[in-house]
Amino acid sequence: MIKAVFYTKNEEIFGFRVTGHAEYGRRGKDVVCAGVSALVINAVNSLEKLTEDSVIVEESDDGSVRCKIPGEPTKEGKLILKSLQLGLVSVYESYGDPYIQIYFREVSHD
Repeated sequence: MIKAVFYTKNEEIFGFRVTGHAEYGRRGKDVVCAGVSALVINAVNSLEKLTEDSVIVEESDDGSVRCKIPGEPTKEGKLILKSLQLGLVSVYESYGDPYIQIYFREVSHD
């Protein structure tokens, strides 16, 4: 199962972590994993290339990705993070709990 956690402060997203595998289909044919991967990669690339935000990205060998914007995200950064949320919620609504779960964690933000 894929677990997506959005890090928030005062209900504003400033980062996320995505871990796991959907196991919806066999390796190379898993449309849920492919969709989530495309959304996450696009969000990270967009934050890095299309905003003035300083972005910290950590990728693990197991495929997990953690991304956060230290400080206050720009208007563009907030929009990209909300767009990722929208995309992942859409995947969740289409495929459900067995394959993806989405959490929001209110945390202190540096």
